[in-house]
Amino acid sequence: MAELSASFGDAARAREARRKLEALRAAAVRTDAGGTAFTAQVDDAIVEQATRLIETHGGTADWN
Repeated sequence: MAELSASFGDAARAREARRKLEALRAAAVRTDAGGTAFTAQVDDAIVEQATRLIETHGGTADWN
């Protein structure tokens, strides 16, 4: 599992991306207090797909 940190300029885009990421079976999704960023545990098999999802919704993805 890889840890994703995603950030967005808009909370609505972050919510939509988070819902779609959860549909991809991301685990332990935690949203920040402002609603514009979240962290999640993502299976190694979907890292590229998750990155595209974040970028498509106007966010940036950092991997740990």
